[in-house]
Amino acid sequence: MINYERYILDNGLQVIVHEDQSTKMAVSNIIYKVGSRNEVIGKTGLAHYFEHLMFGGSKNVANFDGALERVGGECNAFTNTDITNYYISLPATNIETAFWLESDRMLQLNLSKKTVETQRKVVIEEFKQRYLNQPYGDAMHHLRKLSYNNHPYQWPTIGSDIADIEGYTEEDIREFYQNHYAPNNAILVVAGDVDSEQILEMAKKWFGPIPASKNDKVPIPQEAIQQEKRTKTIFADVPTDALYKAYHVPGRLQPGYLECDLITDILGFGRSSILEQKLVKNTNVFASCNAYVLGSMDPGMMVFSGKMEKGKSAEEAEKILDEAVQEFVTSTITEETLEKVKNQAEAMKTYESIQVINRAMTLAFYAQLGSPDLYQIEYDRKTAINSDQISTMAKKVLTDSNSSVLYYKSDKN
Repeated sequence: MINYERYILDNGLQVIVHEDQSTKMAVSNIIYKVGSRNEVIGKTGLAHYFEHLMFGGSKNVANFDGALERVGGECNAFTNTDITNYYISLPATNIETAFWLESDRMLQLNLSKKTVETQRKVVIEEFKQRYLNQPYGDAMHHLRKLSYNNHPYQWPTIGSDIADIEGYTEEDIREFYQNHYAPNNAILVVAGDVDSEQILEMAKKWFGPIPASKNDKVPIPQEAIQQEKRTKTIFADVPTDALYKAYHVPGRLQPGYLECDLITDILGFGRSSILEQKLVKNTNVFASCNAYVLGSMDPGMMVFSGKMEKGKSAEEAEKILDEAVQEFVTSTITEETLEKVKNQAEAMKTYESIQVINRAMTLAFYAQLGSPDLYQIEYDRKTAINSDQISTMAKKVLTDSNSSVLYYKSDKN
């Protein structure tokens, strides 16, 4: 368990404090409950775009990074399908600077034409460099679009298309900011060499006057159950073929998700995993192969991906992948195998708790799921799952009719 105190201000802001006097540092981590799942077709990528805008200054802070560096701090952020997360690390004696910076950009972000257009260009360039001009960079664009017909998970966080980013209007931007960047849509975690009562007073001082938003979130279209296998083939200037195969799985808090997480741990985690041993080391088809679940809030994906050896096709790779997966589905999971992946989960949990910034992020993440206590509850549930439960879920999820397959083929073959 991670110790914490939790408060809720009158405007809806959740404030969580984790005291750790073993360090002289402090972390401010604020999650806004907005990600690409809160976007609509034609205006995709707005959540990620705002991650950039939030560093463009605010009414009383012309240069966010500069103001933070002057007190020995550093910062960063990330966006995913469900949340946008901003974090600051600085000497604990300067923690109030983080409150000043975060509250000012929550209330009065600089949305001048110059800032808006500068960050638009930055994001478009990022889209080109990371997704269009990188080998296999657009694979998840294709795979998500293939796997989802209705849900916003059908596009990556960067957005569906550059044209969407180019088309954001001033009204789109201001509406998104006013709706999502508000105290009642945020969770603030402060961790490190701090005092809970003092942090609460700072939170009231800096965030208390900020009004709550109406928080008019657009209803999120839900996905129908997939009834048949979907496939797509694309050709690109890449060295070798690649294979991406996705299966629909439950959302993060739904029954069956943790079993799916364990399935991918057994099949694809580490050098001793089934996929590594059977498909990479003992065939001349796969150069690499892995498996993972996207731990999204709404029903997500279990993804198998791999690069082929030169001259080998994605289609023949899928054939031997299916054979390995079906062998797993029909076999009994040994206690030794189950114990190994649970030990890996314990080691990961221990490793993640070492740094105070990781503890702050963990508290924020599980608070937005419902409660910080879910961190321990989820771990306890995961380590209590038996082999029969995993096998039952594997038989349910790993079916052809539940799969979407992208054959990413080299045009050099």
